[in-house]
Amino acid sequence: MRLLIPLLSLSCAEPPPTTTPPVVRGDAPAVAAPAPTLRRLTSTQLHNSLRDLFGDELALPTSLEPDEESAGLRSVGAAVTSISPRGVEQYEAAAFFVADQVMAEGALRDAWVPCEPVATADDACAGLALSGLGERLWRRPLTESELSVLVSLSSEAASTLGDFYAGLSYGLAAMLQSPYFLYRVELGQEDEDGARRFMGYELASRLSFFLWNTAPDAALLEAAAAGELETEAGRLAQIDRMLADDRARQGVRDLFTEIYHLYELDDLSKDPNIFEHMSAQVGPSAREETLLGVEYLTFEAQADMRDLFTTRRTFLDRTLAAIYGVPAPAREGFAETMLPADGPRRGLLGQVSTLALHAHAVSTSVTRRGLFVREVLLCQEMPQPPADVDTSIPEATEDAPTMRERVERHLTDPACAGCHAMTDPIGLGLEQFDGIGRFRTAENGATIDPSGELDGAAFTDALGLGAALAAHPAATSCLVETVYTYAWGHAPDDAEDPTVDWFLEGFTLTEHRLLALLRDIAASEAFRAAGELQ
Repeated sequence: MRLLIPLLSLSCAEPPPTTTPPVVRGDAPAVAAPAPTLRRLTSTQLHNSLRDLFGDELALPTSLEPDEESAGLRSVGAAVTSISPRGVEQYEAAAFFVADQVMAEGALRDAWVPCEPVATADDACAGLALSGLGERLWRRPLTESELSVLVSLSSEAASTLGDFYAGLSYGLAAMLQSPYFLYRVELGQEDEDGARRFMGYELASRLSFFLWNTAPDAALLEAAAAGELETEAGRLAQIDRMLADDRARQGVRDLFTEIYHLYELDDLSKDPNIFEHMSAQVGPSAREETLLGVEYLTFEAQADMRDLFTTRRTFLDRTLAAIYGVPAPAREGFAETMLPADGPRRGLLGQVSTLALHAHAVSTSVTRRGLFVREVLLCQEMPQPPADVDTSIPEATEDAPTMRERVERHLTDPACAGCHAMTDPIGLGLEQFDGIGRFRTAENGATIDPSGELDGAAFTDALGLGAALAAHPAATSCLVETVYTYAWGHAPDDAEDPTVDWFLEGFTLTEHRLLALLRDIAASEAFRAAGELQ
């Protein structure tokens, strides 16, 4: 049986440093801060939060309100989407699914219920347990009135069900489906100077979801309670601690999973009759290769992030090694390897995650691959094609055996050329890789020509395209703008351009190291500034 749960209403109420030191300079230019918004937890953030609190053995709920993208990121979509009636039902079921596991007899329950109940309905013990759970789940201490409602609910349920822990699961389920858990309540408050800022527990939440993509840990909440986040030294101490923590690795992985839409690889679909290397493992393996590479450049090497487009170093398992035509570096799982110096692939553009994801189920797609470079890697907005335009590609013929000849119409037809001239030459530079990412030199018996030009930089093949992309000034500014968008929950408007440019300057001065950029943003006054509520 399930008892009706009253929904708690939402009101607008020295660690080791990173090895890349910050550049000493003035703070970001003062601009009007945008109005704060409530951001719903993405499925990843919800799962990370539950896993961090209750351990890896917890079975996570999978049927949740779907995440939607805005400005290319799910974390931004979370700031503009609401919860549907169906989603409310899903979150309720998920809340009880988790609560029943936590309150089942065992070590997990013992860890979160630090008392022995003296009766079926024990308000004192219930209050002690719910207070501790609530501070971690809601990312702040519960008020007396909030705790009273939860204790009353738990006691009523315990009396009805005849079991203290079964009753307590209702209090926990109520917290798990409350807006205070499902949404990031970061609205800011006025400081002593009258300026609105994110402070205390709200700043702890803001820092944690930015750097770790999960809820604050006990140490960060304790720092918020002690007022340490209100001082520059206290903030920097926590930021450096967080960047040195393994959860920063997960945060970076989640960031690039969103940027590159790598979650789509979990459902990668290719025709196995055309691509003999296709299997259910290809998509997840491709995703992991890219994330391990990003993780290595960010943490182990602390390298220039432009190396992502030119590096020979990658991480392969047997599935990907077979597609790449190189020896598997390990019998099981992933291992680091250096691609052949005279080989055809390097960096992100040579990886299955890019080549297979941005292609069709039965063929390559020069347009999709070009769009990925333009929109995701260079942040250049491309218009949608007219509703009545024919986007089909002619079948191969004796006179047009390769994709270059077959897309010629796109590049010459005035109705198509405006956009396709921006995308297709890039995609043609990757045509030596088929729709799953396997290298080839010919198509339908004809030699493939992968040469082209990227905004004035000529290239002869995919290696040259990667080098041209690494040298493109928009590649670095795009990454900074995207990380800013991820941190703020919205794409910057014109008024925020000076702030983004300031972070770009710092990124350049620190030789394009991602950890330095993350630290720069998290430590800035701009990150603490909150606009007026609307």
